[in-house]
Amino acid sequence: MKALIIEDELRARKHMMHLLTDNFPAMEVMGAVGSVKESLEWLSSHDAPDVIFMDVELSDGSSFDIFTQTEVPSPVIMTTAYDQYAVHAFEVNAVDYLLKPINLADLKRAIGRVASGEAVKPSGDAIRSLIAQVRKEKFLIRLNDRIVPVRTTDIAYFYSEAKNSYIVTLGGSSYVMDESLDALADSLDPSAFYRISRSCIISEGVIDSVSRLMGGRLRITLRSGLPSLTDLTVSRARVDGFMAWLEK
Repeated sequence: MKALIIEDELRARKHMMHLLTDNFPAMEVMGAVGSVKESLEWLSSHDAPDVIFMDVELSDGSSFDIFTQTEVPSPVIMTTAYDQYAVHAFEVNAVDYLLKPINLADLKRAIGRVASGEAVKPSGDAIRSLIAQVRKEKFLIRLNDRIVPVRTTDIAYFYSEAKNSYIVTLGGSSYVMDESLDALADSLDPSAFYRISRSCIISEGVIDSVSRLMGGRLRITLRSGLPSLTDLTVSRARVDGFMAWLEK
């Protein structure tokens, strides 16, 4: 059986390689990559492996970005640190999972599923379902030679401006992000965040009040002390959905 490892953490990548080579003599690791870009390049230039071990968060985005940009021809076993709600989503969609730190018994079960033909390559609908259920708990912001982790509970809002996307924290820090708001929307908890317009996604916890404007739109005022955008307007097309979200 031939395998590809997609994992951006070097220690986790080495650990997976050792688990496979030490416990599965017939397993051949064809390659190991750590980013969406490297994964796309590898898949386009190599024969399809029998199985792909794929981390969720990669150095340049989400592993789900791979599925939106190319056909993934192999069964995929996700390796994830997400909670049981997300893990069950993988299982329901016939894509096996390994919860980090990886347990050898779980690894044997997953590989057994692939070998027996139980694990199938995920369909586009399955991937979209997974994306909708895997919620980010934190974002890793890269600043030159530093990485700044920002938990979603510390985020006031996201916004886009001049083709760039930004994340603004409760403390007033602002960071440029690689992801677009379109890509972010599916990875956020819909009970905690709402996209009020094409250029802004806001956290429910930072809203102080909402006032009505002419034309059926709404204007949001943030709690005192929080950094505010010049335009926190709920577009007319999103007003009904926003009010239903706010009333929950």
